[in-house]
Amino acid sequence: MFPTSRYRRLRQSEAIRSLVRETILSPNDFLVPLFVVEGKNIKQEIASMPGYFRLSLDNLDKEIHELWKMGLKSVLLFVKVEDALKDNEGKEALNPDGLMQRAIKTVKNAVPDMLVMTDVALDPFSIYGHDGIVKNGKITNDETISVLAKMSVSHAQAGADFVAPSDMMDGRILGIRQALDAQKLIDTGIMSYSAKYASAFYGPFRDALDSAPGFGDKKTYQMDFSNRTEAVKETQADIDEGADIVMVKPGLCYLDIVRDVKNSVNVPVAVYQVSGEYSMLKAAAERGWLDHDAVMLEQLIAIKRAGADIIASYFAKEVARLF
Repeated sequence: MFPTSRYRRLRQSEAIRSLVRETILSPNDFLVPLFVVEGKNIKQEIASMPGYFRLSLDNLDKEIHELWKMGLKSVLLFVKVEDALKDNEGKEALNPDGLMQRAIKTVKNAVPDMLVMTDVALDPFSIYGHDGIVKNGKITNDETISVLAKMSVSHAQAGADFVAPSDMMDGRILGIRQALDAQKLIDTGIMSYSAKYASAFYGPFRDALDSAPGFGDKKTYQMDFSNRTEAVKETQADIDEGADIVMVKPGLCYLDIVRDVKNSVNVPVAVYQVSGEYSMLKAAAERGWLDHDAVMLEQLIAIKRAGADIIASYFAKEVARLF
């Protein structure tokens, strides 16, 4: 007996497929990561991230204008700090005239309505390449939170709309929220890297910022990638402490985590499609092994379908050009 329900009826043309499509990408979904360096007229391609660049502030200004014209309205800033300014206390991170603070002002001067999020962690500023203060070979928790809170206030005072702590110290969301509120920065939001895993996919990013750990690894504070239920506990704790947006990082290998988190919380969920995910596709496409745009879209749709409200992706501009 032939079926009366034939699902292929809803697949037989692009018109019907697009009409009933459940998951749709738009420029509004994307948060654009940007790498900033000192100097002038610098647009330096990152060897391990083909097509992605470190930008000096003058080129950051140009990039912001271009992104806005493409409909991309949100950026996530990272800075590459000169070695001479690195220490074990994060002093440069608190410099009101530091590179991050000037980058924030550059973006806001270029396009005042651009949403600015800033990375809050000590690894770009650390002589050890770790996300916190190091003592006796260990990454301290509470001392690090004190610096992260001051760092967040400094970013907010420079004009950041959201701070994005990526360090995974326990209790840092509460410490940051209290510090912001104490300075009457109550409108500054927090996007927490709530379920950030100790992943092997971060290599190209660490090349971009010269922030690889100088000893050991980050497994004592970033999550074990074998764990699933822990992600919901970490995320809920951050929400209880004041996080406005929560994040799962990386993306593709963690779509089960994205769905678990999305089903468990009532705040927006961000996903970071990380540097290794970007670079793998670039390398395969360069060799003709994969159709770059087709795979890029499939990956991003998968991330959104899993539950992402926001996607931080190095592909953002390339996707925006397709709309």
